[in-house]
Amino acid sequence: MLTAEEAADVLCIGRTTVYALMKEGRLRPVHIGRSCRITRAELERFVRRLDTPPTTAQQPSASRGRPLVDQPALFTAPTGLPAAGC
Repeated sequence: MLTAEEAADVLCIGRTTVYALMKEGRLRPVHIGRSCRITRAELERFVRRLDTPPTTAQQPSASRGRPLVDQPALFTAPTGLPAAGC
């Protein structure tokens, strides 16, 4: 299980973005006492959902800036962590 900071490193996003995704329900953490952890399976589920095209009801409006995740860089290192230079 990964901390929010470790999950952020894997996804090449900021730690606060990971917390925002958890708050929105897009990432489902495991609560252990007062801390939250994210499983690798949950990260993989999140990335798979990014690859799925939205239904017509969920069509995004105009793109606002860069994407949250650089998908090709995900899970490229043997440990699941991307190489440096996200």
